[in-house]
Formats: sequence, structure tokens, C-alpha cells
Amino acid sequence: MEHVSDRLCLLQVHAHPDDEASKGAGTTAKYAAEGVHNVLVCCTGGEAGDVLNPAVTPPSSPQEMYELRMAELRDSVRVLGYGSLHLLGYHDSGMPDTDTNHRADNFANAPLEEAVGRLVRIIREERPQVIITYREDRSFYPHPDHIRVHEISVPAFDLAGDPEAYPDLGDPWQPSKLYFVSWSIARVKALHNAYLARGEESAYASWFERGFDANRTDDFTTLIDVGDFLHKRRESLLAHRTQVDPNGHWMRLPDSVIREVFPWEEFTLARSLVDNAVPEGEFEDDLFAGVRETVNK
Repeated sequence: MEHVSDRLCLLQVHAHPDDEASKGAGTTAKYAAEGVHNVLVCCTGGEAGDVLNPAVTPPSSPQEMYELRMAELRDSVRVLGYGSLHLLGYHDSGMPDTDTNHRADNFANAPLEEAVGRLVRIIREERPQVIITYREDRSFYPHPDHIRVHEISVPAFDLAGDPEAYPDLGDPWQPSKLYFVSWSIARVKALHNAYLARGEESAYASWFERGFDANRTDDFTTLIDVGDFLHKRRESLLAHRTQVDPNGHWMRLPDSVIREVFPWEEFTLARSLVDNAVPEGEFEDDLFAGVRETVNK
């Protein structure tokens, strides 16, 4: 099982076009600027998404929606500095109890072994040391595709390095670290209060009404300072014109304010095969901590 590469590589697994812009986008841009090879795996085409920008005419068909969202995704990928984009090839699962959710070709209904295999193949091809995926969330935002991302990523982390698993899908490659991307209570409260301090209606008020901070505590282990890359995060979000209204409340908090109140993106280290112990009470500030010295220069 190979564990040493000649380049740093970060692979992120996301459910839909636009998730790469709303989760970890600043981190992507930061590492791209450092020369890290960024890889995006987008599991669905986002066909079931609604048009949330009143300035955009809704597509006339699911196929047109797919093509539009793919174009938006390519623009976002360019902005953030992804070196590779892989489409896992599944249809958007929609929300539970919708017609889309019952489609046989959607992500949530795909055979688990098949979907894991598709991700294993990409991991072996790209050889990332670090993988970012979603934690399991069946309470606050139980979207079937987000749950499925978690369900395939955790086993793929191990199976990619197992020579007996999926032997026809490339040479084994064992990633070193697995992270869950996080939206911490600390960040949401900081941004919520920043809206209120400016006399604005908070974009996060509904999150608290839905119980975002109920029965949970912040467990993130890693803080990445993305203050210099907030403009890239904003630009990538705006690339998704069907999903983001540039005049909407999500865009009303200036980057200068965000940089002042919470300039980090937070992650939870779920698995590590390297020695990168952090003193108690402190946070990692590099997803590649403990990994950089394993890369052949």
C-alpha cells in the first residue's frame, strides 16, 4: 500500500454543485495558492435544486438545469483553484418523500458498494494525503445526498489502501488524514452577531430557530485562517447564479467584517495515520500537519 507521493494533494467530496463554494472554499483557495493539488469530487448534478436567485429565469427542464449547474460548477472550480474535477455521476436525490427521491438513478438509492467503488477509483488515481468530507447529520440538515457523502467517504478512506478491495480500480493508495468540514456554533454565532451589530437581519436567525445549537457542542480540531481568501470564497458562491442572489442576505456581510469576527474555516479530524499531536486546548492550523515530511521533494 503506497503512502508517499511527490506532491501534496487535497481531495474534497461534496454532494452538489455549490457545496464546494459554501464549505471549505477559502481553504481550497489558500492551498491552491501554496501549490497544493486540489481535487473536487461532486457526487450529483444538482438537478433537483431550486432557482434561488430572482434574476435567473428557471430552466425549462431538468436537463437544462443540469447543464446550467455544471457550467456554474466549472466557473467556481476555476475561481477556487481546483486542479481536478471528478463527477461521481449520480442524479440529485432531492429531499425525502419527493418524486426525485424515488428515482433509481439518484445518489441516495445507488448501491453503496458501487458508490464507494467510484470514489475509491478517484482516490487511487489522484493519491491525496488529505480528504475532506461531511460528518453524519441526520438532525439539522438531513439531506439524503449529504448523508450519502458521509456513508461512502468513510469506508473509501480505508478501502482505497486495501489491495484486496476493488482490485480492478487502480493501485492501492492510503490517504493519511480524513476531516469533516464543519460549521461551528462559534462561527455561526459570530456572524449572526455581526449582522445584528450592523442593524441587519441575520441570515442565520433561522438556523437557531431550527435548533442548530441544540444538543451539540463544537468538536472541531482544526482552524484554517482564510482571511486573505474570503474574496475567492465570495466569488465562487456568486458563480452559482441559480443558487445565490448577489443582493440576498447571505451576501450582505462584507468580507472585511467576516475577517474581523471569524476569519477561519473549521474542520474536525476524524482519522489520522500520522503523528500530528496538538497540545491540549490548541488547534491545528494546517490540514497537512504531520504529512508534509512524507512528500518526496
